[in-house]
Amino acid sequence: MKITVMTTDEQIVTLEVDRDESVENLKALLEVETRVPLQQQQLLHNGNEMGNSLKLSALGVTDGDLVMMVPNAASSGSRAGAPSSEAAGFNPDGSAVNPSAFQQQVRSDSNLMAQLFQRDPELAQAILGNDLNRLQDILRARNRQKSELRRQQEEEMALLYADPFDVEAQKKIEASIRQKGIDENWAAALEYNPEAFARVVMLYVDMEVNGVPMKAFVDSGAQSTIISKSCAERLGLLRLLDTRYKGIAHGVGQSEILGRIHVAPIKIGSIFYPCSFMVLDAPNMEFLFGLDMLRKHQCIIDLKENVLRVGGGEVSVPFLAEKDIPSQFLDEERYAKDASSSGAQAPSATRENVSSPSGPSGSISNNASQGAEFEAKVAKLVELGFGREQVVQALKLFNGNEEQAAGFLFG
Repeated sequence: MKITVMTTDEQIVTLEVDRDESVENLKALLEVETRVPLQQQQLLHNGNEMGNSLKLSALGVTDGDLVMMVPNAASSGSRAGAPSSEAAGFNPDGSAVNPSAFQQQVRSDSNLMAQLFQRDPELAQAILGNDLNRLQDILRARNRQKSELRRQQEEEMALLYADPFDVEAQKKIEASIRQKGIDENWAAALEYNPEAFARVVMLYVDMEVNGVPMKAFVDSGAQSTIISKSCAERLGLLRLLDTRYKGIAHGVGQSEILGRIHVAPIKIGSIFYPCSFMVLDAPNMEFLFGLDMLRKHQCIIDLKENVLRVGGGEVSVPFLAEKDIPSQFLDEERYAKDASSSGAQAPSATRENVSSPSGPSGSISNNASQGAEFEAKVAKLVELGFGREQVVQALKLFNGNEEQAAGFLFG
């Protein structure tokens, strides 16, 4: 199996080792790679120190895991016992009396190190590093922050006792109480629901559109399946663009609808499906698989198995891991900048509503669309399991011909 070892000076070493290899042998390999003597190495896995006599499998190290290598402070001094509390004490400015002893004491407490990595990663990195001056600077900064917070709290309490009915004092006390509740809520989330702070990657799947491989963004919150003009041109579909279906897509901002491509083949897994697209002038979004096609092809977003099931389960394709998604799709800052400059909506919040479509020439008028006869045709096709929006579009496409519209909807 392969493991990655990162040193405190940000050197990264990738090693091929056996899962039953001992930690001592791993340190010997690292001595060759990093020139750090075995006795001066301290290895951490998930914040826990790895004992020399233990095997990697016994410590839960698996393929692709990250191991931290930090200097073994105990090797440079006496190993008789832990540093005294006096040696690891603090100066009035918050810095450690003996920074090396303080560093060693904190490193030896795996639970404390795990909490530090969650609550104060900067301080945790400084404790694992070799720069004692930086560690002292961070300790002084944390002490100043605590002193400032304590001073503010004392001022607020003084205001309360001076005049409990003062409006400004009441506002500050109210803000302090609210902030305290927020901090308690944050601490509880950090302890019981740490996953909430992790980044959530949007749902992408591999599929082929008109024979060309694509990374498709799956969005059940988007009303229609959308493709950009540049992507349609690259796929050889722009020649099929029906400009009679121009309009405006409204969502977070808005974007111009250039038209519609009525049908093109998409391949999901090993099966081909017919698909229709709205073509948008949105350079920051290539291909979005929306609710209309999700419904039509009876798709199931299975987050437990992390797959998209198509055709009621006849095909299952996995959602892509973050490493398999192109970097431009994950660059949120650039994406937001593009969206604000172009006026197009972000895919993650797309709510596409078409306004003022010109419609095909000779199509039924808006008044006729609202007529009883048209509504009866819509109701009949909706009973077959199609969405109302799809049915209306199909009837307009075939000038109200119910049979042709039904044939189109059935693919």
